[in-house]
Amino acid sequence: MKGIIGKKIGMTSIFAADGKQTACTIIEAGPNTVTQIKTQETDGYTAVQLGFGDKKEKHSIKSELNHFAKAQTAAKKFVKEFRDYSIEKNLGDTVSVDIFEEGDSVEVVGTTKGKGFQGVVKRHGFSGVGEASHGQHDRQRAPGSVGGSSYPSRVFKGMRMAGRMGGDRVKMKGLKVVKIFPEKNYILISGSVPGHNGSIVLIQK
Repeated sequence: MKGIIGKKIGMTSIFAADGKQTACTIIEAGPNTVTQIKTQETDGYTAVQLGFGDKKEKHSIKSELNHFAKAQTAAKKFVKEFRDYSIEKNLGDTVSVDIFEEGDSVEVVGTTKGKGFQGVVKRHGFSGVGEASHGQHDRQRAPGSVGGSSYPSRVFKGMRMAGRMGGDRVKMKGLKVVKIFPEKNYILISGSVPGHNGSIVLIQK
C-alpha cells in the first residue's frame, strides 16, 4: 500500500503520439508531510499518517499544534492514515507524486457531488410513464406503485424512492495514471474521479 492526499483541480486532455485524445482529471497531490508513524507495538497496527495543506495557527487547538510540532511542521488542514504503508518513511519526511509512475493502476477515494433531494428518474434511472394519455397529465416522472395491498400492507425496506442523492464517500478502482508533473505536484488520472473541483481525494495503490 502506498498513497497520497490530493486536491481535485479540474480536467484536461492528453494527446498521444498517434493523435489519440485521453480525457484526464488534474489532481494536485501533495506535497504531504508524515505527521505520525504508527507501529504494531505502540498502536496495534502499522500505518503512516499524512498531512496536506497548511492551516493557520489561530485556527488550530493546542493539542493539534503539539502533535504537528513533533514532526516539525505547521498545522495541517487534512490528515489521513494509510495502513501498511509500503514506502519506508520517517517522521517529518515529505511524500510527493513521484511515488507513482505513469501507467500505474490506482484507486481514488473521494466524496461525490451532492445533488440534493431528487426524484426516482434521476436518482435510480426509472423511465417513467413515457407519453401522457388517458388523462395521465402528471405521471411522466412518478415512481408508480410502491406497496402491497391488504397483504403485506406495508412498503418493503430498501424500496427505491425519491430522496437525498450524492454526497457519498466512494472508491473508484482501476483508474490509470496518465502523466505526472513532479515540479508542479500534478498527477493526471484517466477515469471517473469523484467529487467537485477543489475537493480532497485520496490516491492509493
